[in-house]
Amino acid sequence: MPVQPRHPDPAEAPAVPPADGSPADHAVGLAHFNSLPFAAAEAAFLECCGSLRWAHRMAAHRPYPDLGALLAASDEAGYDLAPSDIAEALAAEPAPCLHHDAPRAAHLALRAAHAAYESRFGHAFVICLDAYTPAQHVDQVLAGIRVRMEHEVDEERAVTAEELRRLARSRIVELMTAGPGQ
Repeated sequence: MPVQPRHPDPAEAPAVPPADGSPADHAVGLAHFNSLPFAAAEAAFLECCGSLRWAHRMAAHRPYPDLGALLAASDEAGYDLAPSDIAEALAAEPAPCLHHDAPRAAHLALRAAHAAYESRFGHAFVICLDAYTPAQHVDQVLAGIRVRMEHEVDEERAVTAEELRRLARSRIVELMTAGPGQ
């Protein structure tokens, strides 16, 4: 029987305490996160990766002793996703976009590149941009689409799955260090 998503009222879920990103902050955030009700943890994990199976597995395997163990579990759960789980996660992914103040030509170029990618591969383009400054994002997205449009479908499927895993890891770190309301 498939697990149904449960989205509790965010106001009812305890927030992860503020942090500055130090290992001690990860421990405080993780300890708090480990103590959340299952539904709240599952909903938080769904924000990291849109696969219900992945989020359910991650929430069910708590408590995690440290951030490294949590990230390793995230990778393992990501590698175990079936194609339908990856499709579910991709459907939940927003396309990388520009700040509304960016030039109109940049918005049009990005929109056209996304449309071409989606037409070729049948899903949204995903890329983890952690290594780049916000000013570099549009160039990296456009370059990534250009390179990845040359991939065969199976090769791109593998690259996309890896980008989803990288995004989930990044979002988990952010979740463990986010303050209330962030």
